[in-house]
Amino acid sequence: MAEVLEYLKHDEWEMALLLLEELGDAHPQPPEFWSLLADAARLMWLKSDVAWCEWRRSEARTGAFLAELHLLPAGEGSRTTPIPAGGLLRPMWDLGHRTPEGESLLSIARLWIEGRDSLKPGGSASVRLLPLTPEHWRHLKPGDVVTMHEMRPPTGTARIAEVMPPVGYMRDDLTR
Repeated sequence: MAEVLEYLKHDEWEMALLLLEELGDAHPQPPEFWSLLADAARLMWLKSDVAWCEWRRSEARTGAFLAELHLLPAGEGSRTTPIPAGGLLRPMWDLGHRTPEGESLLSIARLWIEGRDSLKPGGSASVRLLPLTPEHWRHLKPGDVVTMHEMRPPTGTARIAEVMPPVGYMRDDLTR
């Protein structure tokens, strides 16, 4: 924190924001922490930092999954263009649930590609998955493999590397 204060003292706002983001990576922070960082990034016109902090706010609120995604090559899978960065894609995932008729019951999760601008068909990358219905995902553990669908055939597979539960406290909880 001393470093953050030193950067703020010298009007190095972006560096202070970066250090606070790193603090949030090292120690789970509540959604309010990420909302405040998103607001600060917005004031500095840092569009990608706003998106990242908003994403992390959602992770803190609902939980998320870190995974290694392997896309099928174009022609084998349903995707023929790269997946864009920034968490915009909301593909469906086969998590092993079945309908009463035995069909796959798919669940949606937003996808954030780590450390790159896009992911081409046939490529692999570390990703973050943010489920829209977290209760469908609670049975997953590291090592489990889920299948990504956008249409038929499947787009790829992801091996779960880490389960990140929601952050267990909110500002209101601290005053109780």
